Amino acid sequence: MKIAVLGGGNGSYAAAADLSEAGREVRFWRRDADAFKPLLDGKTIRVRDFKGVRDVAIAKPTTDIGEAVRGAELIVAPTPAFAQADLAATLAPHLTDGQVIFLPPGTFGSYLMMKVLRDKGCRAQVTIAETGTLPWLVRKRGPAEIAITTRATRLPTGAFPAKRSDAALKVISQAFPGAIEPVEDALSGALMNAGPIIHPPLIIMNAGPIEHFDRWDIHKEGTQVSIRRVHDALDAERIAVREALGYGAPHFPLADHYKSANWMYGQLAHDKLVDSGDWHEKLDFKSHRYLTEDVGLGLAFLVSVGEWLGVPVPVAAGLLAVAGAASGNDFRKSGRSLQSLGLAGESKDGMRKLLNEGI
Repeated sequence: MKIAVLGGGNGSYAAAADLSEAGREVRFWRRDADAFKPLLDGKTIRVRDFKGVRDVAIAKPTTDIGEAVRGAELIVAPTPAFAQADLAATLAPHLTDGQVIFLPPGTFGSYLMMKVLRDKGCRAQVTIAETGTLPWLVRKRGPAEIAITTRATRLPTGAFPAKRSDAALKVISQAFPGAIEPVEDALSGALMNAGPIIHPPLIIMNAGPIEHFDRWDIHKEGTQVSIRRVHDALDAERIAVREALGYGAPHFPLADHYKSANWMYGQLAHDKLVDSGDWHEKLDFKSHRYLTEDVGLGLAFLVSVGEWLGVPVPVAAGLLAVAGAASGNDFRKSGRSLQSLGLAGESKDGMRKLLNEGI
């Protein structure tokens, strides 16, 4: 199976390493040639996980995106949601019928990327799928070295357009065997995204310590009882939005991440994350992805969907407002929303048709 992995972050390196070690032919693309040089020269990623330390060979690291995606059955893009539009524009001349793009997670990037592809003249019949979390809890420890704390065991995944879900999810399942769980469509997949639920309370309610201390672990010191109560209230709003759209259980409640083995990362994932020490790090409040992505895009999107449906989302809206005041950025204007995507005027029936048929 030929797979293209795109991006330069923690998840992209984990994808390239894990999929290569599983016997896939991986073409790994990154735009920044200087930052990519250690991998371009050495063609290996050093992996640290529960099995130990080893070097994993990557078939084709490249800065040529056309070379990366040519002939690939699956394109895995664990890039930040704010990079999706530019990535789609870069991909547009190179895609061919039948290819599947996988966004783990997506923040409704499946729709955004398809719209950009069509606007750029790409008519390839591709399917874009998104899931609820990154398939790895991972941190880079060097230019070509990663530490994987754990891997996802359940990935609720929806495809755009939904009419091609079966074929697309079959392709993705070859790369992530036993982990992919189909959901109704891409919007259902977007509303499984854990980042806009777990991260906004952590980054906003810990803003003082983040700005004061040189290093801070918001998953350890920053995860206190009061913050967990906000998590639960925010997640209840997400689930209410899902139910108003007719999406069925399981809704993957965030509480399972903390209290059971039934969530996306399985047994004791939060404890493993904290014990690793990899998230005890220097944080910049205003530039951190938990703010720029999970608040500015993910939480803003959740609020917009709730308001479009007439479903009360006071905790989400309140967090969005406080984050905007604290950062000096009005995320209602700058963030991702049904309004910014041009979908605020759609009826529920119109949205269902769009999700099923595509653009």
